[in-house]
Amino acid sequence: MPINPDVAIGAEIGEVSFAWTSSDVLLYHLALGAGPGELRYTYERDLVVLPTFATVAANLRVFDPPAVSFPGVEIDLAKVLHGKQEITLHRPIPTSGKAVAKSRIADVYDKGKAAVVIQEVAVTSSSGDPLWTARSSIFARGEGGFGGSRGPSDGVSFPAREPDSVFETPTLPQQALLYRLCGDRNPLHADPEFARAAGFPAPILHGLCTYGIVARVLVDEFLDGDPARVASFAAKFAGVVYPGETLRTRVWRSADRLLVTTSAVERDDAPVLADTVLVPTS
Repeated sequence: MPINPDVAIGAEIGEVSFAWTSSDVLLYHLALGAGPGELRYTYERDLVVLPTFATVAANLRVFDPPAVSFPGVEIDLAKVLHGKQEITLHRPIPTSGKAVAKSRIADVYDKGKAAVVIQEVAVTSSSGDPLWTARSSIFARGEGGFGGSRGPSDGVSFPAREPDSVFETPTLPQQALLYRLCGDRNPLHADPEFARAAGFPAPILHGLCTYGIVARVLVDEFLDGDPARVASFAAKFAGVVYPGETLRTRVWRSADRLLVTTSAVERDDAPVLADTVLVPTS
């Protein structure tokens, strides 16, 4: 079915009630590669919650592959890649809780050979307090040309100098198999045959796993290991990661934020995350 922006834009996707426990948080951190040297992420005694947990909290009990089926939008899952992710934190995420997520289609862009669908999710606690707002975009190959707006240019300007810091973080060969236990059962991340049909030589790592790994590096290296100091974190997915590759993260300090890029070391610094911005709390 062709995309119909008149139907899609502004459409309410629905409301979901969900809950999580400290065990869910521990699993998420382990799926990002946290280990015995990072007990604040892997041991419940003094557990803290990385802000990127917001990307999986509502889907932890989802065991079916995701479907890209919204009002005015029907897209083959094999054509879909994650385009961009942004989280704004209204308060630190508790180690356990109950919440309600309300989702809507914020916009749909026509990129010619592809379509971009922007989804916004507002999450409140069971008592009605705002917890976080997330915006994500999906990039659907071959789904453009429906006559919609191309959308704004939202690139980030980086300083014309060498980065202030560079970090290298290995991923595990089984990283995607661990991360899919957090709710994203897309076979693109596990099934070699499905991955080849989608145009990849092997299953790829979830973009949101890379997103979480980089957030952990930034929190540890620049925010004293305190996730509560993150006000927002946004990134554009510029390329794929194959499990087992090493991530190279370059960081430029700005007056009020960190500007970041991430690449895959083993593929000649192939871009992975671009236009990445972490804004600390004031």
